[in-house]
Amino acid sequence: MTTPVQYVSVTQPVGQAIERVKLILFRPFDLGKWFAIGVCAWLACLGESGYRFNTGGNFNSGSNKSSGSAQHSLEEAKSWLVENISWLLPLVVTLIVLGIALWVLILWLNSRGKFMFLHCVALNRADVTAPWRKYSREANSLFRFRIALWFCSMLLLLPVLAWAALTGLAIARQGAPLAVDIIALIVAFLGFFVFACAFGIVRKFTYDFVVPIQFLRGTTCLAAWREALDLIGEHLFEFILYLLFSIVLSMGIGLLVIAVMLLTCCIACCLLAIPFIGTVALLPLLIFQRAFSAYYLAQFGPAYNVFAAPERPNPT
Repeated sequence: MTTPVQYVSVTQPVGQAIERVKLILFRPFDLGKWFAIGVCAWLACLGESGYRFNTGGNFNSGSNKSSGSAQHSLEEAKSWLVENISWLLPLVVTLIVLGIALWVLILWLNSRGKFMFLHCVALNRADVTAPWRKYSREANSLFRFRIALWFCSMLLLLPVLAWAALTGLAIARQGAPLAVDIIALIVAFLGFFVFACAFGIVRKFTYDFVVPIQFLRGTTCLAAWREALDLIGEHLFEFILYLLFSIVLSMGIGLLVIAVMLLTCCIACCLLAIPFIGTVALLPLLIFQRAFSAYYLAQFGPAYNVFAAPERPNPT
């Protein structure tokens, strides 16, 4: 679907998103509406607390004594594992299976929440049960796409991480790293960074643009992605600019949240740590982020405007 676009602004949606927040939450203020939309926002953010990659380490030229101590610790750990493998292996397998099952459940609920929250923001509604039923097909398609994306990312990222781990283990055994080991470790981390950024962009575009296209068309995630790719191909510069501006915007929102926590003597930090209550407290920012990407997409033509779309009937 090609649409002639004269000018696309990354700043105009900021003001539009702020006005949307005012309209939904403060005109008039309704605490019940806050909590109803908060349920949808909580589901849309479920399991997305963020990822932390703590990289660090000391490449010291340790003595033979420290090297021998490390070797002794490894031997003790290996011996303990061999002695307790009869009960340890079933426990680990059980925990892994339960962890995967919980992750799949959270991912499924989160996919439902994406459409429920967009429904509330686009239509200025405080619905929970209606969008849960109405967008079940689209949400299930999104869920399957995210599962497939996760497996693809693991197929690419795990070998890179394994390479980095083996290189780090070789450096630990040597005591002093060789230049070739350091180069290999740097290349591994650069490869991981590139792959992680690529999958991060796919993930962001899925939430920011593909979900709204599904919302409008009532189509599958792959069909919406094909339409989004055509649009991105026609307006590549505009979408690159959107990514860069989104980074700046996220940094500004992060600084704002930190400032509020400091000004309230970390009271806000305690509230944000409480499940669901933290989501309700952050609801203005969450609505702003959801509305910002939707208003940006709407600049590419009426066919991409979720705020002017006719409401779809409930499934029978």
